[in-house]
Amino acid sequence: MEGNRDLLDVEVVYSDDNIVTLEGLEHVRRRPGMYIGKLGDGSHSDDGIYVLLKEVIDNSIDEFRMGHGKTIDILLENGNVSVRDYGRGIPLDSMVRAVSIMNTGGKFDSKAFKKSVGLNGVGTKAVNALSTNFTVESFREGKGRKAIFRQGVLISEEEIPNPKKTTGTYTLFEPDPEMFPNYQYNEEFVETMLRNYSYLNTGLTINFNGKKILSKNGLTDLLNENMTSEALYPIIHLKGDDIEIAITHINHDREEYYSFVNGQHTTQGGTHQSAFRESIGRTIKDFYGKNMDLADIRGGVVAAIAIGVEEPVFESQTKTKLGSSNISKDGITVNKFVNDFIKRELDNYLHRNPDTAEILNQKILEAEKERKAIAGITKQARERAKKVSLHNKKLRDCRIHYNDTPTKDEAKNKMIEESSIFITEGDSASGSITKSRDVNTQAVFSLRGKPLNSFGMTKKVVYENEEFNLLQAALNIEDGIEGLRYNKVIVATDADVDGMHIRLLLITFFLQFFPDLIKKGHVYILQTPLFRVRNKKESRYCYSEEERIDAINSLGPNPEITRFKGLGEISPDEFKHFIGKDIRLEQVKLRKEDAVQDLLSFYMGKNTSERQLFIIDNLVVEEDR
Repeated sequence: MEGNRDLLDVEVVYSDDNIVTLEGLEHVRRRPGMYIGKLGDGSHSDDGIYVLLKEVIDNSIDEFRMGHGKTIDILLENGNVSVRDYGRGIPLDSMVRAVSIMNTGGKFDSKAFKKSVGLNGVGTKAVNALSTNFTVESFREGKGRKAIFRQGVLISEEEIPNPKKTTGTYTLFEPDPEMFPNYQYNEEFVETMLRNYSYLNTGLTINFNGKKILSKNGLTDLLNENMTSEALYPIIHLKGDDIEIAITHINHDREEYYSFVNGQHTTQGGTHQSAFRESIGRTIKDFYGKNMDLADIRGGVVAAIAIGVEEPVFESQTKTKLGSSNISKDGITVNKFVNDFIKRELDNYLHRNPDTAEILNQKILEAEKERKAIAGITKQARERAKKVSLHNKKLRDCRIHYNDTPTKDEAKNKMIEESSIFITEGDSASGSITKSRDVNTQAVFSLRGKPLNSFGMTKKVVYENEEFNLLQAALNIEDGIEGLRYNKVIVATDADVDGMHIRLLLITFFLQFFPDLIKKGHVYILQTPLFRVRNKKESRYCYSEEERIDAINSLGPNPEITRFKGLGEISPDEFKHFIGKDIRLEQVKLRKEDAVQDLLSFYMGKNTSERQLFIIDNLVVEEDR
């Protein structure tokens, strides 16, 4: 406290010299988070380099939506990104201002751009400011102009004489490594983004690094591409003025929604998604005329909604959550617009398609039966989870969660982004990781023995099995992954047969009851070294036989070689090398072609003889190599 008094006693001079005016786009570089959210290096799909790409593409999409240009060419090469559309092109005399002066753009005029995403005149300017190289070319009315920028500063501007190119805009940019250190684009993330654009814009062709991306069936294609379980009934696809929806159910109890506004993927939902979710439940309940629980109706729903809104208001610059209350200047609210459409069109569809209505009714009845079976034990299980001293026995939490009070503090947000929990087997492995971890962001959950094989079981087992119940409580995922306390859930088991089995049992548990953990990219496998090779001067840790051989050749004759059989054999001092900044993680991924139920049935089901033959056949293949 004495030190704090000393700080307060220091006189701070506040004068004209403290008043700073940031010229041009300097403010974007000084406070990039205000414009693109986080920075990042490209390892996450919401990192800043993808926002830069999205902001440029949004302009081209707006041209298509206004009826100009049916093709967008995108090339990603050596960290450089180019986007070429065949729309109207930026007005030539205003081109430089449109990409370099804040709050300048054609989208303030709703006559030129109706129901556009980019209404604030910021997007392309932010890309310009945060790029080492930014080139823009515009072609229209037989004329062309080119401008080159460095970090938002104009370097050159010139007319392109006698351009032979088709009308439209060409943008080339290279993210600034000062802002995005060691960045690298993940083409899989980019392709997912582009596919979402195609679902929302049927008739648009996107050429990406030689691959053609287009959609003929809109949101139906989106659901078919993203579902990893078979739909219980044909997808209901309904379209109206400024609204399109697609709905089906799978054999699960979770809800999965995809929502869009003016072609923008609102990953955090908003007023339109909330209205959509509510309207689905109410409309189906009214259709059957029964006292159904809304949770039973919506359990297993997979649905998408896309709406068009004049001058939408988003809750952040990155436009991931809609905050608008009105859908048009006539004062029609988003809630009423969505509800009226769902109530009318979905009800009509169910009346016209009795087979679908019957399948849906059976799904709801089964969900009700399971919910009632769980109800009797849920309260007791929750109380049991609370009474068990998680912090002393099963869970050794990290400091970021000791105080869960929400804050906008950038340092804490960064820690939450970096937060992880290691799921370990046994006390020895748990102890090694606990002593080696970063207590600020890394938590440890210790399993006792092998988890139960949960394949084919109902969610009742999550509450009846103490290990699962406590793990669920530690992750805070009982009501969905929105409450997930750690960004990374890391399975840390030995690299032997037993460790692999435990890993498989945990993944089975997540796929059965919390597949979104895997689908949203939160589950990882910790890679730990198999060998340590050292001499008197140096130690090398090897994760494969090839690395072991390389280490032996590099360290000279007769190095000491240690084979690690389990995590508990690695000392805490050594473990720091494996879970620090050089941590090796393998993300568990779930793709459309991964038929989850078929996979689990084969590998975790009761087809013992069939699986045994598969193992024998594959062992023979390995021996032949």
